[in-house]
Amino acid sequence: MTELSPIKAADTRIDPISADSHIVEPPHCYVDFIDPAYRDRAPRVVPHPESGGDKYFIEGFPNLIGLNSLAAAGKAPEDIRVEGDKFSELHRSGWDPKFRLADMDTDGVAAEFIYPTIGMLICNLQDADYKNACMKAYNRWLETYVGEAPDRIYGLGQTAVRSVEEAIADFRAIKDQGFKGVMMPGYPSTEFDYDDPRFDPLWQASIDMGLPISFHILTARTDTGNNVRGTPINFFQGIIRGCQDIIGMFIYGGVFDRNPDLRLVCVEADAGWAPHYMYRMDHAYNRHRYWRKCAELSKMPSEFFLENVYLTFQDDFTALRSVDQMNPRRLMWASDFPHSDSTWPWSQDVIAEQFAELTADQRRWILRDNVRELYNLA
Repeated sequence: MTELSPIKAADTRIDPISADSHIVEPPHCYVDFIDPAYRDRAPRVVPHPESGGDKYFIEGFPNLIGLNSLAAAGKAPEDIRVEGDKFSELHRSGWDPKFRLADMDTDGVAAEFIYPTIGMLICNLQDADYKNACMKAYNRWLETYVGEAPDRIYGLGQTAVRSVEEAIADFRAIKDQGFKGVMMPGYPSTEFDYDDPRFDPLWQASIDMGLPISFHILTARTDTGNNVRGTPINFFQGIIRGCQDIIGMFIYGGVFDRNPDLRLVCVEADAGWAPHYMYRMDHAYNRHRYWRKCAELSKMPSEFFLENVYLTFQDDFTALRSVDQMNPRRLMWASDFPHSDSTWPWSQDVIAEQFAELTADQRRWILRDNVRELYNLA
């Protein structure tokens, strides 16, 4: 494995690690890698003559998924739209690993942690068996993708969480496939939620296997923008809510109290809101826990947040001005390539501007060291 060079305090440029980048699943991803029993139902790219482009079909979704915004990195704002692109027009490195390193080098990015695109939406499906088949297919395909550059492209596997026992087996398989963490659906497919003590064996497995758990925006059904008030852009104001609810559930439900070494990554939900969120959690715990009910905790909610929760963000000036109100060892920068919110190919410009007031240690931690330590990179 290639050793990443240390960063000296005098360095003015850091080649960072992106803690949240993506692929856009190619047409063959699910069709070729899914259990044959589900092949006829597999998510796939289909032509869409009305828009002049292609769309993604996912069984159980009311609409086909347009492709443009899924790979709009580098586009001018006025050129980002929902549909109209053919799959062949998207960033090739989003699905062909042979082109990935060149785009990473263009952006000055040393390494990337890969999340899905269509797989994010699949997290919201109600059919647990279908979801499970799709996620296992994605994991098989992703293994071939990250295998192209295993010292710079790192994968996170998916699990449908149909039961605690099966999820533990999924974690073992994900570990065997060489992935560094597990992307969890916002809701498990069990009759009880993640804060139930019956999930504690899974959290212990996460700790024992060194596989941090991640919750990405748009994977919790409540943050998908289906019921936006006002104009459609208001959807962006609500997409962090699903992750906030999960964090609150883990803290108030005593999950971190019972499993103090568990690490949870809140992905692409920004971080500038965290100081106020922690304040509100402590206030609610002090003032309202006896009538609104929660676990009796050994520490204040904010202390669990500061220790157990990692936050990723692309360009969050508010967070970087509030670092001293958070734990800078739990913040991780990301490029979000190739999605529409990506900083590619301007990541170095964004970093230079927004990180200018941070100390050398803070820059090093947030841009590289935190993700290296979390995922045990050499």
